[in-house]
Amino acid sequence: MSEQQQSSGSEAPGTFKLLNSIEYPGDLRLLPPERLPLLATELRSFLIDTVSRTGGHLAAGLGVVELTIALHYVLNTPEDRLVWDVGHQAYPHKILTGRRERMNTLRQQGGISGFPRREESDYDTFGTGHSSTSIGAALGMAAAAKRLQVKRKVVAVIGDAAMGAGMAFEALNHAGALDLDLLVVLNDNDMSISDPVGAFRNHLARLLSSKVYTRVREGGKSALSNLPQISELVGRWEEHMKGMVMPGTLFEELGFNYIGPIDGHDLETLTATLQNMKAMQGPRLLHVVTQKGRGYKPAEGNPRAYHGVTPFDPKTGKMDKKSGAGPSYTEIFGHWLCDAASADKRLVAITPAMCSGSGMVQFAERFPDRYYDVGIAEQHAVTFAAGLACDGVKPVVAIYSTFLQRAYDQLIHDVALQNLDVTFAVDRAGQVGADGATHAGSFDLSYARCIPNMVVMAPGDENECRKLLQTAYQHEGPALVRYPRGGGCGAQVVEELETLPLGKGEIRRSGQEVAILAFGSPLDAALKVAEKLDATVANMRFVKPLDEALVRQLADGHRLLITLEENVIQGGAGSAVNEYLAAIQHQVRAINLGLPDQFIEHASPAEQLHEAGLDPDSILAVIERALEADSNRAVG
Repeated sequence: MSEQQQSSGSEAPGTFKLLNSIEYPGDLRLLPPERLPLLATELRSFLIDTVSRTGGHLAAGLGVVELTIALHYVLNTPEDRLVWDVGHQAYPHKILTGRRERMNTLRQQGGISGFPRREESDYDTFGTGHSSTSIGAALGMAAAAKRLQVKRKVVAVIGDAAMGAGMAFEALNHAGALDLDLLVVLNDNDMSISDPVGAFRNHLARLLSSKVYTRVREGGKSALSNLPQISELVGRWEEHMKGMVMPGTLFEELGFNYIGPIDGHDLETLTATLQNMKAMQGPRLLHVVTQKGRGYKPAEGNPRAYHGVTPFDPKTGKMDKKSGAGPSYTEIFGHWLCDAASADKRLVAITPAMCSGSGMVQFAERFPDRYYDVGIAEQHAVTFAAGLACDGVKPVVAIYSTFLQRAYDQLIHDVALQNLDVTFAVDRAGQVGADGATHAGSFDLSYARCIPNMVVMAPGDENECRKLLQTAYQHEGPALVRYPRGGGCGAQVVEELETLPLGKGEIRRSGQEVAILAFGSPLDAALKVAEKLDATVANMRFVKPLDEALVRQLADGHRLLITLEENVIQGGAGSAVNEYLAAIQHQVRAINLGLPDQFIEHASPAEQLHEAGLDPDSILAVIERALEADSNRAVG
């Protein structure tokens, strides 16, 4: 039976005989080379079987099975440092490094993370989740090894999309200047840099990484060092010959010894080349071409769809339907974007490599000349939008809250300081479930509301999300609308392009004694709590400008104010209310509820909200304790 046939479905755990004998990479290194292809087959099947039950990231991991085996086979991990970029591709790494039996807890509360985490394993040398950090982190480790006089190898594995980000090139530039012992493995899984590779290129890579070639290359440089003209000629000849057969000139110019591209699924070539490159010194880059979704036909045919999956049938690839009857906030944004573009030809949309995740697929198909995917380059996305806005175009930047953090300077310096007309559609605000702390949108209200000229909005339901997106777009200046992952309470969405008055909230329910000021997604929980307490609920809508008149009205008419936000308490919406109450010297008691001063790890969204104290029962308990304390003080 071929590997492809073996990997098209699932196997019972008891059939993974070779894989079950590997607890740690030390066990792997005891295998003879001819056993490695069978291990790759079992590892790939085990990965499919496991992720089909838990959900998670699949296609990227399938593509690096052989590479993961080869790296741990050749390196002395964890003493040698192996740094994975992004982390989507690290599931095979987790399986081979003592966590095989815990893969059934993947991305669940109390289980293992979907990303590398230093707290989880000594083999996870650097925590990841955001892209393009691997080379910089690995370079730091290489510098530390030199300073501490420790002999160890340091390897960074970076995907081709992550290589396009500014951080990666900054680190490459620095690495070439430092001339440290660093190996960068470029996992090119979209053939975006080179043509498909063949036997000749595999042979060439092994030749260029061999001891013979290295001796000739370094020996020639040494022998000709006193003859500058001849030395320069030899150097040009070497680069010319390499440039004729491989796309490595850029990396060579940055100071790296470039090898490749090679077939990332050929274990014999991988291990031989890595062995050769392990013996080399200085910055070097191995270009490996892999197939995302390798060995699982549904993922090979549609790697984008199988990048992140819900539980699925491993035999057919059919995924479980995501819960929620109505459209998600992401879908609401996508529909609004198309409608707004139809109404205004000035609108263009920008995404940093998140077309599908941000709900822009339909827009990209309908308005291809008004759609810009800048790649994993959040800083550039924001400055690019600023440049467009300078000359009369109206850009909409669709970006996850956690990724907007990476462009904070551009948000301030390039957009807000110049008061440019840029709309930010900020998805995944608040807790995001199984992706955990690396992807949570916990800070945007705090870091955005302190920026002059910035309007910050938080819709309480799906219909309001559409209206506030239109409000932000019509506002002549920088405006940000933040909304959560998934669906809301099921509000009916009106199709007209309507706006709401800037800086004005509303009373959703009138009650006694307690007023709950809800900013964004906690509105539904606030209404549930209010029914039990007969409390007033205000849907605040705007964090900046704050509806001060509404806050004053609520403070005058109630003895306790509760602010609710799915954002850190420090500097957030509740802080804005406190600042206003202090400014007018109002004596009403206010309690701020939001995300605590800690990172909340992966779990279901409901579990995360409970941990944060933002579920209805927890909110109710806080209010009841506060009312009881007030009553006791009054009696005393």
